[in-house]
Amino acid sequence: MFIDTHSHIYEEEFREDREEVIRRAKEAKVNYIILPDIDSQSRKRMLELEAQHPDMLFSTAGLHPTSVNEDYKDELKKVEKELGAHKYYGIGECGIDLYWDKTYYKEQLNAFSHQLGLAKETGLPVIIHSRDSLDEIFKALKPYPYIKGIFHCFPGNTEEARRAIGSGFLLGIGGVVTFKNNQMANVIREIGTTHIVLETDSPYLTPVPHRGKRNESSYIPLIAQKIAEITGEACKIIEETTTLNAMNLFNLQVKGEEDKKPKII
Repeated sequence: MFIDTHSHIYEEEFREDREEVIRRAKEAKVNYIILPDIDSQSRKRMLELEAQHPDMLFSTAGLHPTSVNEDYKDELKKVEKELGAHKYYGIGECGIDLYWDKTYYKEQLNAFSHQLGLAKETGLPVIIHSRDSLDEIFKALKPYPYIKGIFHCFPGNTEEARRAIGSGFLLGIGGVVTFKNNQMANVIREIGTTHIVLETDSPYLTPVPHRGKRNESSYIPLIAQKIAEITGEACKIIEETTTLNAMNLFNLQVKGEEDKKPKII
């Protein structure tokens, strides 16, 4: 089976056919999907969807950097309250985004550091958003040497990839790896597949041959196949390696059977 470690399937882009999208994911052997949080405005939709598919969907709690503004402290209090009220599987999506807007850079940094603290306190993995901000991310991580997680949609070069892996993180690899002339193919060739997980970032970053359309979890096998082509490994090995990485990181268990982990099939 496959695991999509990053999908915003609860968002409005899926309002008309969400159940069909979930069905197609199952048919593609994508049996588990991690739902990264954005902010308090979307969290209710995320949790409602998880409740409808408790054996397939797994939510995290956090504040996305592009949702950080002058009221970020109130948002973080809501995240803290959520962590005490519901079972979450990670902290995030959090981090720093200097691509869209730098107005709240200081607030983004504070919010990210606070959420790293939450990850340390709870022992949960963190999902890191690092668009145009890898240097700032690495600096912010220094006071938290034992935190584990994923660099979502990893944007860096081979040296930066090794730095992330050396800090105990996995690299989230998605549709970008299928794009023509992208550096991620070279990164994968150099670092291998031991420290990666698969993701879609649905509805964004759709892989070839569907690029330009809405992304969805059923496209995860396309990403795995591309990685297999790049590395020369069998696609089954990519499937097994990335699935085990995700299971171990998020401590995924069959809900209702807490002493049993899902089998790879």
